[in-house]
Amino acid sequence: MRIDDPSTGVFTDGSAVPNPGPGGWGVVYVVDDEIVAEQSGYDPDTTNNRMELTALAEALSVIPDGTPITVFSDSNLAVRTITEWAAQWERRGWKRKSGPVENLDLVKKVFMGYRRRPEIELRWIKAHVGFKWNEYADRLASRWRES
Repeated sequence: MRIDDPSTGVFTDGSAVPNPGPGGWGVVYVVDDEIVAEQSGYDPDTTNNRMELTALAEALSVIPDGTPITVFSDSNLAVRTITEWAAQWERRGWKRKSGPVENLDLVKKVFMGYRRRPEIELRWIKAHVGFKWNEYADRLASRWRES
């Protein structure tokens, strides 16, 4: 499904280059195309998936309690992990049918955070197709490479 270029939301991204290797994450909160808050960070030894999940966890910290908003991530895996699979894993004692849950510490943190915030919607957005704020979050996630 194509979303028009959203002008309001919280946009997240994470990356590691190489994967695994050093990586970063970025979060930008915008309302009507105006930046309300942004954050970014770095990990010297990580994976793309850990950085994507870290960005989702950090997104919760920039959204005031009770604020209905959509959080956009270009990681379909991260979005589906939180919105589709985590509840099942929790019921099974945090186990997948096929083995352990990868990045369990972050999966639990993000899942619990979003469950406590029903006013927040988590949605996937396609990467690298020109969505302004998704591209901005990507630049935040890559900022560590400049230093």
